[in-house]
Amino acid sequence: MKTIFHNITAIFMAFVVLISTLSFSVDMHYCGDTLVDVAVFKDAEACVMDNMQTTPYESSITKTGCCTDHKVVVNGQDELQSSPDQLSVDHQLFITTFAYVYQHLLFESLPKQIIPFQDYHPPILVTDMQLEYDTFLI
Repeated sequence: MKTIFHNITAIFMAFVVLISTLSFSVDMHYCGDTLVDVAVFKDAEACVMDNMQTTPYESSITKTGCCTDHKVVVNGQDELQSSPDQLSVDHQLFITTFAYVYQHLLFESLPKQIIPFQDYHPPILVTDMQLEYDTFLI
């Protein structure tokens, strides 16, 4: 039981470290107020309205496009603190106290209980006494 709990905790902590160091970007392309494309780890594709050519009468200075791009970047943690000598005294005290309580108090084994009638087997019934004497509780 204890080893299973340790394995589950180790796997969970590995996922926490993996997720905290992961960084990614989400790129979204809007045409007006409508979301047209979403891309993770790459640029979103432009819509048809964004690729339209300007007419000779329109100037590129006065024309404002209806399409916008929005990029969300999630940066992960770059440095991991792995050595315990960089911990403060309070944190070291907390970790040692937690380890002691976890090892010695939480998982104390229960005393072995002696059951005196564990090897006793009841006698084999030859006849059913209730049927033989017709005594039934109604």
